[in-house]
Amino acid sequence: MKLANALTERAELQTRVRQLESRLMNNAQVQEGERPAEEPAALLEALDAAYAALESLIARINLTNSATYVQGESLTALLARRDCLAGKIGVLRTFCDNASALVTRRTIGEIRIKSTVDVAAMQKQIDVLSKELRELDAVIQEKNWTTELLESF
Repeated sequence: MKLANALTERAELQTRVRQLESRLMNNAQVQEGERPAEEPAALLEALDAAYAALESLIARINLTNSATYVQGESLTALLARRDCLAGKIGVLRTFCDNASALVTRRTIGEIRIKSTVDVAAMQKQIDVLSKELRELDAVIQEKNWTTELLESF
């Protein structure tokens, strides 16, 4: 199985877990004398099985990521860099949006609000980081489709 397929399977298992959780909550209580729409014991059993499969798959994905190298760095390190870059870009975009927001004044006597940073320079920095993120993500995605998932740990 390719790493990309394992990532898809992981997402499907995570969705299944969320659905089972919802179904469990919907069947947690019934009116006295009534039966639940689904048996909680069966749902709990299915939840245990889904979590066991998910745990095994996540472990295999993580081991594969740490054993796979691209340009001298582990896939785990590249994923960490991607996540941090995406987070930083998000913060900088929000900051830049706030810094460039126009504040209208009704009279000349009102307090004048101005940006604390050079918005154009900040936007250029965001553009550079966004390009770096796109390129890094492309490298990661390519590796996901060419790397075989480790069979066991």
